[in-house]
Amino acid sequence: MGIHAVFGALADPTRLAIVERLLQSGDLTAGEIAAPFDISKPAISRHLKVLEDAGFIERRTQRQFRVFRARRDGFAEIEDWMERGRAFWNGSFDRLEKMFANDEGHDAADD
Repeated sequence: MGIHAVFGALADPTRLAIVERLLQSGDLTAGEIAAPFDISKPAISRHLKVLEDAGFIERRTQRQFRVFRARRDGFAEIEDWMERGRAFWNGSFDRLEKMFANDEGHDAADD
């Protein structure tokens, strides 16, 4: 799954709230997930399906209940993307510092 699809899955406020609840609370049934939202159960099911397809959550059946949990490895693509961004910006700032240091050295020599 590409980074656009991963961020797209979390771009919806309801889906983001579902992931945050699962991260805070651990395993929840579909009914427990749906309880604080003022939307239909089919709508919650569609949100859960998007999150499951994106790899953020997993489901299992426990008796007659569908139980969901957040998947740690579901966030790996975001972590990789953020690490690439961090490396880019750290490298950019390092180059900028060197440029200023060289510039200051030239100014001192001009005096």
